[in-house]
Amino acid sequence: MKQSDKISVLLIEDDPMVQEVNKQMIEKVEDFQVIAAAADGNKGLNIAEKQSPDLVVLDIFMPELDGIQTLNKLRSAEMDIDVLVISAADDTDTIKKALQYGAIDYIIKPFKFDRLVQALNKYKAFLRQFSRSARTEQQQLDALISQTTDKQYDTYLPKGLNQQTLKQVKSYLAGQTSSVSADETASYIGIARVTARRYLDYMVKVEQAEIHLQYGEVGRPINRYQLK
Repeated sequence: MKQSDKISVLLIEDDPMVQEVNKQMIEKVEDFQVIAAAADGNKGLNIAEKQSPDLVVLDIFMPELDGIQTLNKLRSAEMDIDVLVISAADDTDTIKKALQYGAIDYIIKPFKFDRLVQALNKYKAFLRQFSRSARTEQQQLDALISQTTDKQYDTYLPKGLNQQTLKQVKSYLAGQTSSVSADETASYIGIARVTARRYLDYMVKVEQAEIHLQYGEVGRPINRYQLK
């Protein structure tokens, strides 16, 4: 793909209404163009072979050939085509298999337009980085992976939290040999105690850290946190 070209997209989705909505949303994102659509996996594979799109946006639940089977056949045929899955399938087995077969991202229906924009822009940055030359440097690759990964994870953080500060909190906990308080964390990083407490409690919620209660002679026990 040339840097000035549109990124060509093939939609494989069996619901005509969803197909049209997804087409309109994709084409709202700069540099993307839907060149064709198919209502099942078999038709989609035929179009992919003839038109060689850059990207396939793929549903999972479809007649005749479902999304996982379609993705498997794309890979077996060694087509140089990337795949973004958009599906109501939210079971971990399906998601894991789609990622193992090389899907660049997986969006669960219903979804917000911003989530699609994020996925497409991440793909655009990745595609253009690797179309500029036959080789790349580790520093460029690290910067690209770090940038897209941080944006992806920020999507799932609670409102008011960001990936960079979360990394700092994790790094601080990782360097400690014993549990620490929210006050100690806040002082080290340079943030408010209540902010540090929010990050620490979030890490406990997602099972990245654990709480130890420290009892003093008087007053309430102090929550202390340690990385799992």
